[in-house]
Amino acid sequence: MAPQSCPVDATNQLKRRHDRGFYDHDTVHKLLDAAVLCHVSYVIDGAPYCTPTLFWREGSTLYWHGSSASRMLRNQSKGQAACLTVTHLDSLVLARSGFNHSADYRSVMAFGHARLLDDPAEKAAALMAVVDRLYPGRSAMLRASLAQEVKATAVVAMEIERASAKIRARGVVDEDEDYALPIYAERLPVRTVIGAPEPCPRLLTGVTRPAALDGYRAGLLLEDALCEAHAASFSKE
Repeated sequence: MAPQSCPVDATNQLKRRHDRGFYDHDTVHKLLDAAVLCHVSYVIDGAPYCTPTLFWREGSTLYWHGSSASRMLRNQSKGQAACLTVTHLDSLVLARSGFNHSADYRSVMAFGHARLLDDPAEKAAALMAVVDRLYPGRSAMLRASLAQEVKATAVVAMEIERASAKIRARGVVDEDEDYALPIYAERLPVRTVIGAPEPCPRLLTGVTRPAALDGYRAGLLLEDALCEAHAASFSKE
């Protein structure tokens, strides 16, 4: 069976370097699930805005949340067209010419129409999911959200209508004649790695770190921990 892919049109088709473009769900979803911070772009009254926020994916739907007072979130209630992007920086590339200096990266652009969650049950489930997406099962360990906390938080959902991934993983690439030049070149790998946990200094005596957090251990790549957490939280996808 052929892998499922996003529809491709003028909205999401790469305009250059087509060899770096991917439209299949597997590639797009994996890159989304390996991230936790996104940027959402939209237009309000003819002016462009781009907002960084935490997000998560359930099936083909993306969710993000923020303050109910947010101008961005207030304007999503009527099906605002939006573009959500994530980028993983994998390396800095130093070549033998300024033109060929580059970076290795993996990125996704997802397009759709965002809607504000106004159904109480749907919103309640999403507010649990924003925690459990990162820390599977943790919401059940926490005190219940206060009514004022729920009121102060808005959640947006966006069905992925179009999406594309773009990947560069070539390292140093120079013109053939430039390899003979006595100029140093290299690739500098870039990784986001989890550090040692720092427990809250006001923990009650006897309160220990739950085994459920073992997925976040010092030295592990953040994207690996995020993918493991997503798989655990949404294993039925």
